Amino acid sequence: MSSKPVISAHQLNHYFGKGELRKQALFDINLEIYPGEIVIMTGPSGSGKTTLLSLMGGLRSVQEGSLTILEQEMCGASKRKMIQVRKQIGYIFQAHNLLTFLTAKQNVRMSLELHPDYLEKDMDAIATEMLQAVGLGDRVDYYADSLSGGQKQRVAIARALASRPKIVLADEPTAALDKKSGRDVVEIMQRLAKEQGCTILLVTHDNRILDIADRIIHMEDGRLAAASYS
Repeated sequence: MSSKPVISAHQLNHYFGKGELRKQALFDINLEIYPGEIVIMTGPSGSGKTTLLSLMGGLRSVQEGSLTILEQEMCGASKRKMIQVRKQIGYIFQAHNLLTFLTAKQNVRMSLELHPDYLEKDMDAIATEMLQAVGLGDRVDYYADSLSGGQKQRVAIARALASRPKIVLADEPTAALDKKSGRDVVEIMQRLAKEQGCTILLVTHDNRILDIADRIIHMEDGRLAAASYS
């Protein structure tokens, strides 16, 4: 394992609200995640999992403590720096967030268009290849509306991984799926991550997929409990 973590949090705290309404959501988070690792974060609703994930994805500003993503300190980071970091991260949400008026290929292609280094390349071919990798080669030109839940989530995975990000953050990616679709989806993520050497941090309530993790961490009331290795 590489000696340098891709995500490193030290004494990270986070608050919501102001004044008397100010409420602490994260307490003293210390965590290091390394290249190529698949880490699953579990914990009850409201325990702070999504808040932590959004900080690690550069979607919220770090308020207190240190959070280093891909060797960039996010505490006090400028908007520009946050955008640079976000471009190296793939996101997979519970609601796949596809644009329904676009085809599967167009949805995946959109993520490539955010990266200047892909503008010279055949983005249609890359998007098609990525959809083939997630088993949707025969659905490339289907509109998102005409795909099943499991197929939409596969498109979301293809979109997240197409630009070969260094980190993929997934928030409850199997929540809306049946057992088989959910299993298929995480196995695709696992395979593609291993092939691309990318790190996955996955938030889930789904006990059926815990075995894909290199390590499981548990969040309770805004605090990280002891980690376990699978």
